[in-house]
Amino acid sequence: MTAPLEHLIRNGHLNRFFIDGEWREPKGTTHGTVVNPATEEEVCRFPLGNGEDVDAAVSAARRAFPGWSRTSPDNRAELLERLAALIDARSERFAQCLTLEMGAALEYARSTQVPLAIAHVNAARDVVAAFSFVRQHGHTAITHEAIGVCALITPWNWPLYQITAKVAPALAAGCTMVLKPSELSPLSALLFAEAIEDAGFPAGVFNLVNGDGTGVGSGLASHRDVDMISITGSTRAGIAVAQAAAPTVKRVAQELGGKSPNVILPDADLDRAVSLGVAAAFRNLGQSCSAPTRMIVPHALLSGVEEFAKRAAAEVVVGDPLSETSTHGAIANGAQFDRVQTMIGVGISEGAKLVTGGPGRPEGMSTGFYVKPTIFSEVRSDMRIAQEEIFGPVLCIIPYETVEEAITIANDTVYGLGAHVQGNDMEIVKDVASQIRAGQVHLNYPAWDPHAPFGGFKQSGNGREYGLKGMLEYLEVKSILGFA
Repeated sequence: MTAPLEHLIRNGHLNRFFIDGEWREPKGTTHGTVVNPATEEEVCRFPLGNGEDVDAAVSAARRAFPGWSRTSPDNRAELLERLAALIDARSERFAQCLTLEMGAALEYARSTQVPLAIAHVNAARDVVAAFSFVRQHGHTAITHEAIGVCALITPWNWPLYQITAKVAPALAAGCTMVLKPSELSPLSALLFAEAIEDAGFPAGVFNLVNGDGTGVGSGLASHRDVDMISITGSTRAGIAVAQAAAPTVKRVAQELGGKSPNVILPDADLDRAVSLGVAAAFRNLGQSCSAPTRMIVPHALLSGVEEFAKRAAAEVVVGDPLSETSTHGAIANGAQFDRVQTMIGVGISEGAKLVTGGPGRPEGMSTGFYVKPTIFSEVRSDMRIAQEEIFGPVLCIIPYETVEEAITIANDTVYGLGAHVQGNDMEIVKDVASQIRAGQVHLNYPAWDPHAPFGGFKQSGNGREYGLKGMLEYLEVKSILGFA
């Protein structure tokens, strides 16, 4: 048993929900199970909520909204700063929890998953501290006011990171909320609720109900007292939430699937472009909706690309997440492991060239949801592996003849979340980026920016997260004429 789990059990929080500032016994009678992806062993059972739990949490958020929405921006910024400090102080506990519930290598959880989550809280603090909620234009005032009670649904692949990406800007805007984390990764959310409690947020501002999509997610989406719902998940789940939300005409923000292109231009530094491209595609073991898993390369350079890609894949060490030598751990759950294995088989049957990896676990591993880092080349854009989100360490190398064709291939997808472009001539790089239909484009592997808006075109969703644009999603605009 790991330290985070012992802590939750000792405090009695594993089997409770955080509602109206208290840890309450659930009304639901069903349970979910946390499975350690590295061992396939059951770690613990935890309660799943039902309609009564949803009603209690929404009611608490509704009661807290009038007071919280009228607090000063400085007060909200101060509380966010406390929250960031508490997460930072408990960062090792969070990192161990992420490794336990979704298989991330411990060093990766320490260096990336937790720090980037803290960055979202700090970004929200900075935004609310500087934002003018009332602006005057002549005799008219334009005000931004909190939209109300928000339902926040987060996924299992970046559990803490996605929680802070939604909760922090919603708090900054003055909204109250109910969080439903993935039923596959509930433990980090419980630790987060403890940090919210200890930071001193008023009762009812933040509420946590664990549960699945049927028992809790759909109830939140259709609830008449929920003003907005924000979901990060699959396109299928996003559609279901939007349909459930439609009768009450609530705002719906969706960050959904992706099949992001990485266009390598003919003048790019091939070694750097390919090596960093493989690392980006395999970040978090490929379990990122914006992972650049389609590497679009000049046909004339294909053999060199394959060589560099194979060498980069060999640097990926898949193994025990607790081992200091492992760069990558296990796929987060059994269903996703099966999905990745199926799609690797599809790539082989479609006739793509297997450069490295393939089906099955890495050599010497008989248990655990471990996957071989896999690279296919000579992939056509009409292949399933080039069109469907695999959500694992599977990279498709797609050749092109002209830059115009590369742009066409990049846009040949129902998705439009992220994209990458590599090249030395920045005017050409920028021009290519301007023609890719995606919500965020990275040029030559820049540093991550927590203030850069993130969200999708097409079936990758709508709305934006992160920074100022992320907070604006949780605000309504009001015009007051005759204000002066």
